[in-house]
Amino acid sequence: MQNVKPLKKFGQNYLTDSNIIKKIISEISPKPNDNLIEIGPGLGALTGKLIETIPNFTSIEIDKRVISELRLKYPGLNLINDDFLNFNLNEIVKNKNEKLRIVGNIPYNLTSPILFKMFDFNQIIKDSILMVQWEVAKRITALKGTKDYGILAVLMQHFTYTKISFKVSPNVFYPKPKVHSAVIHISFKDDCLKELEKIYFIKIVKASFGNRRKTLKNSLSNSIFKTVNFFNSGIDLTLRAEQLDVKDFVNLAKYTLANDQLGLLNIRNSK
Repeated sequence: MQNVKPLKKFGQNYLTDSNIIKKIISEISPKPNDNLIEIGPGLGALTGKLIETIPNFTSIEIDKRVISELRLKYPGLNLINDDFLNFNLNEIVKNKNEKLRIVGNIPYNLTSPILFKMFDFNQIIKDSILMVQWEVAKRITALKGTKDYGILAVLMQHFTYTKISFKVSPNVFYPKPKVHSAVIHISFKDDCLKELEKIYFIKIVKASFGNRRKTLKNSLSNSIFKTVNFFNSGIDLTLRAEQLDVKDFVNLAKYTLANDQLGLLNIRNSK
């Protein structure tokens, strides 16, 4: 399996440094009874260490080339040949009280889709430890009013507590990426938003940042919420999106849901 070449179409950069692998395992701190999912085991750099503690966790791998050898090498592994983005995470949940842990050295071009998938399933996820691009790690942990504060920062702050665990050099991968990386640890909060409120919250955040340099009034009037009258929302529409707190977006989403009767069906069906 060491002869398997990383494929650009899957965004593959294989982790090769044993010290970094040990640091990631230490951050995960796996327990024998963890209901854990590994995204993209690849050549098994993390898999082999995880299985020492968790003998029958789940790995989801899209690359068919490595499936047979992974199954041969780790017979106790629940290996699923599928795209993580298309997989129903509810199938892995054994009972309501046992939430998922999700880990992986993920393709950097799929970071946002993977995070959004976890937002969709936030009620059944305990935490996630991921390798991401350094610049993305800074964006998702950015604070209000900074240049990096945007859609991902708002959503991450609402749904999670997220920290940058450590920075990672390009030299520990094959092939070497052109960017630095970071391991982040995402711990999911207990979210009290109802299903439609969550859908509206995500969409209102996206709409608000649709035109970063414009005021909220202009951004929202150019979005799917253009028919909503935000005058009585309690939010200063002359502000720009980066000037709002997370709670402001939550309040704006709830107001929008209550006043968007024309778009309700379309919003529900566009999840």
